[in-house]
Amino acid sequence: MKKIKKLLFILTAEERKKIFLLLCMALTMALLEMVGVASIMPFISVLVNPEIIETNYILNTMFQASSIIGIETEQHFLFFLGILCFSLLILSICSKGLNIYFQIMFVTMCKHNTAKRLTAGYLHQPYSWFLNHHSAEMGKNILSEVKIVIERGFGSIMNLISQIVVSTVLIVLVLLVDFKLSITAFFLLGSIYFLTYKFLKVITSRLGQERLKSEGLNFRALIEAFGAIKEVKVSGLEKACVERFSTPNYTLAKNSSTLHFIGAMPRLVIEALVFGGIVLMVLFLMTERGSLVNFLPTISLYAFAVYRIIPAMQGIYSSITQITFAGPAIDSMYEDFKNFYLEESDSNKKILPFNEKITLKNINYKYPKAPKDSLKNISLTIPACTTVGLVGITGSGKTTVADIILGLLDAQKGKMEVDGVVINKDNRRAWQRNIGYVPQQIYLADTSISNNIAFGVDQSNINQEDVERAGKIANIHDFVMNELPLKYNAIIGERGVRLSGGQRQRIGIARALYHKPKLLILDESTSALDNHTEKSVMEEIYNLRKNITIVMISHRLSTIEKCDKIFLLEDGKLKNQGLFNEIITNNGKFI
Repeated sequence: MKKIKKLLFILTAEERKKIFLLLCMALTMALLEMVGVASIMPFISVLVNPEIIETNYILNTMFQASSIIGIETEQHFLFFLGILCFSLLILSICSKGLNIYFQIMFVTMCKHNTAKRLTAGYLHQPYSWFLNHHSAEMGKNILSEVKIVIERGFGSIMNLISQIVVSTVLIVLVLLVDFKLSITAFFLLGSIYFLTYKFLKVITSRLGQERLKSEGLNFRALIEAFGAIKEVKVSGLEKACVERFSTPNYTLAKNSSTLHFIGAMPRLVIEALVFGGIVLMVLFLMTERGSLVNFLPTISLYAFAVYRIIPAMQGIYSSITQITFAGPAIDSMYEDFKNFYLEESDSNKKILPFNEKITLKNINYKYPKAPKDSLKNISLTIPACTTVGLVGITGSGKTTVADIILGLLDAQKGKMEVDGVVINKDNRRAWQRNIGYVPQQIYLADTSISNNIAFGVDQSNINQEDVERAGKIANIHDFVMNELPLKYNAIIGERGVRLSGGQRQRIGIARALYHKPKLLILDESTSALDNHTEKSVMEEIYNLRKNITIVMISHRLSTIEKCDKIFLLEDGKLKNQGLFNEIITNNGKFI
């Protein structure tokens, strides 16, 4: 029951409403199944003893009523009963097929919606959340765990309910025919499934936990191997990477085969018992009722009912096994959805005014699980339309300051103001629409240069003039136009593998400039450029400062030399600030 509550929590309100409709369909299917099976008995009764038409009130009434459609002889009536019996069976099968179709459609769309919502949930988490979560784990949850949770979890619950309804109505039917015989038969069948499940429950749960762990190791091994393919090839680590993937994948394969065996095992026993049980039933009925004519309809009903009930009971057992196996994945996804922090989306696309200055006041920040503060009482002011540099040795806090300005991190103490307005969760998106950001590691998609510069913009909405304008400022335009046959439509490969490091960084700079930001933040973003190219790019960037504010994080003196102001950080504190010559004179060893 706990697993069902967790699954219902994962689904949307609209999906929970559809479950009720599916349950109504399952009940209708079960009733039609019962009618179809029940119709066998009168047909066989008339077949072996036509005189029963005269002695049985219901059959006699049907015979009299059928004269309306031209049925006047017992032979014609028997033919009519056969057609009716067959039609009811076909109707029940069609109903079952329709029910299966809608269940499959529902489960498939649930997988799509859950994966989409899970992706949105991850992407809407604050930046600090990602500092303690692995991308491989998130990828595994979206691509693998959603399928396990919905198909083996929720899909199995839907199948379980359907099969329980079918089994119940059929069992009620045979109980009405022969209570004592039915109770004995179904107690035996139920006991076998129940004892088998109880015996194997612990094993199934353990297999589910091992699968969850092994799936994560699988994704991580693949992402890290292909993500560091240069190092793998240079160091000859192919075999080690394969082994690292192979070990958890072997566990997955072994556990999957074990689970399939566990799911199929009871049916093998049941099939043997059913065959023997039918023989014993015949002998029992012969003892009690004597003539074959007297118990043949009952035998026919039981044979057909068992033919339908055994798959249903096997489905119940298999569904419970699958739910147990999916239990760890359900628990994990439930915790994800339960703990998601979703910011309100700023649908009006407003932009926060930035015309005067950015002010950091007494900022303190400590990373999750870090032993000490990364920023300690930082206060600084960045006037609009100026160029400033953030410098300091590794670990001094300069990137953390940049992340505070970007709105990626929220200070535990202190505040950031833009033109006197405090930046918080309510206006963060409006502030970030002012910003163009160039990180140290540029991510490039395996698509065209235009798509990479206008990253995130739909193909049909890309402004090619803006793409080329940004390309010229980033000093990549001449290379694109003169050396690439497809120009800005050239495909650059995964992570820009067909470009040099400097070309990748220039595309990153062009991307930051595409939306004409008011604030440009460059985090070591010219480190891969040669001196000549860096000089050309920096000249173009410096020419922009009459229109935009530029914040540069750099170790290169040439990059920050022309800054209007430089902020020197050391051990999370603002040690000094001033012009380039002042910083060099007083702190000659800062780089």
